[in-house]
Amino acid sequence: MRPSKREAVLDTAEHLFYNEGFHATGIDRLASEAGVVRMTLYNHFGSKDALIEAVLERRYARFLDDLRDAVAHCGPEGGIAALAERHCSWLRERSTHGCIVIKAIGEFESHNPAIAALGRQLKRRLLALIGEAVEHDTGMHDTDMSEQILMILEGANALVPVFGSDHAIRHVHALIAHIPPAKTWWTLEHTCG
Repeated sequence: MRPSKREAVLDTAEHLFYNEGFHATGIDRLASEAGVVRMTLYNHFGSKDALIEAVLERRYARFLDDLRDAVAHCGPEGGIAALAERHCSWLRERSTHGCIVIKAIGEFESHNPAIAALGRQLKRRLLALIGEAVEHDTGMHDTDMSEQILMILEGANALVPVFGSDHAIRHVHALIAHIPPAKTWWTLEHTCG
């Protein structure tokens, strides 16, 4: 089944924005590669900025849904590992040039703060999902641990273009393996508290 014109524009825009940059990709090229006229693009999105926001929202929703699914189908203390493993799959299959959201924050921080703010909001959604995985594994809300895991995952995301996905994934596995299991956290809390 052929995608709708709106979906064709989103697919094309996501590919071009991710691989070539937001500012480097013009509306005429987007419309041409999506197989639509410029007016169709504007009828669906209103502006290039609105299209960028829609691309970011859609891609990140797919990413978070995929991570959420991994946590939902893991064992009793496997949420963090399942989330990290699925993140690594994204690095290997869909994010070989780094994170599209971080790219958007960098490109738009000074001249379109709304897009940069959306990027930060999307990262907060990821942090909340990591927090759910931490709570699943440890039975506790642990902001520091959640932020540390986010740093590991985002660091890998940022360095995939430098090291390659296999190298970055190897380090994610090594770092995540050092996160203590739930029983260790419970024991430390009750022994040291």
